[in-house]
Amino acid sequence: MQLLEFEKPAAEIEREIEKLRVKSAAQNIDMSDEIAMMEVKLAETRASIYENLTPWQRVQIARHTSRPFMLDYVSLAFTDFTELHGDRHIGDDAAMPGGFANIGGHRVVVIGHQKGRDTKENLKRNFGSAHPEGYRKAMRLMKLAEKFGLPVITMIDTPGAFPGIGAEERNIAEAIAYNLREMMLLKVPVIAVVLGEGGSGGALGIGVADSVIMLENAYYSVISPEGCAAILWKHRKHAPEAAEAMKLVAPDLMKLGLIDDVIPEPSGGAHHDHHATADAFSEVILRHLAELTALPTQKLLDNRYNKFRNFGDWQGHA
Repeated sequence: MQLLEFEKPAAEIEREIEKLRVKSAAQNIDMSDEIAMMEVKLAETRASIYENLTPWQRVQIARHTSRPFMLDYVSLAFTDFTELHGDRHIGDDAAMPGGFANIGGHRVVVIGHQKGRDTKENLKRNFGSAHPEGYRKAMRLMKLAEKFGLPVITMIDTPGAFPGIGAEERNIAEAIAYNLREMMLLKVPVIAVVLGEGGSGGALGIGVADSVIMLENAYYSVISPEGCAAILWKHRKHAPEAAEAMKLVAPDLMKLGLIDDVIPEPSGGAHHDHHATADAFSEVILRHLAELTALPTQKLLDNRYNKFRNFGDWQGHA
């Protein structure tokens, strides 16, 4: 598993525990007391690390290659997933899978960005950066959900929409802008969850929702910390300062009222326990689904409009 720099103290204790277990088994010595003491120390070290994470450290966790991706949540939190393909214009986009599924007795349409775990899969999934046909497919599925009266759940995990020449030729900006408008008008509940990276318009293209939720160690921002640092400080090495200034992680966005809920992650981050993370994901999603499905359609639309309209309000002092 990828080891982040600030995780090394905990990893060193884990190695010591493993050595004690191997020695205990090889020499038939009871070392349970020593192992128990080391496990307590490991728990304390992990708590000290993960209770005091900086925004930049959270960004690093959000990008962790072992973190659960969209299709992991589909497998662990949903049942009866039936994937649908194609945008009916250009083709399919493997970076944006979607289809019908069930969660907690609710039939829904689920859509999201999908990254890869290795080079081969990342090439197939385009590193989670969707093309215009991905966003057009997403909207086709959302319209299908509206037709059948099904809630929509989107899962955001992308550094940004694909910026290549082909994407520009097929009008990536128009595809995202169209989704922003049409998602505001959908007559069914929409929940958006930021799983890891929530980068730029690529994230917002499936992010206009009644409930916008983030994993505890995800980030959501108009630009990456490295991009911001390159603009403001003229060097990417200032990304940690940029991450701090941008207020792009879940605790900060919750305080600012820009998101509606935070899904807690297990000790050490979601990459340490996919099943526990999926359970927490399901619990929060089902709570929001129950609240949103109880609302009349017009109230749902009014609340969604006011939610985003109020983001433009600010107060200052003369």
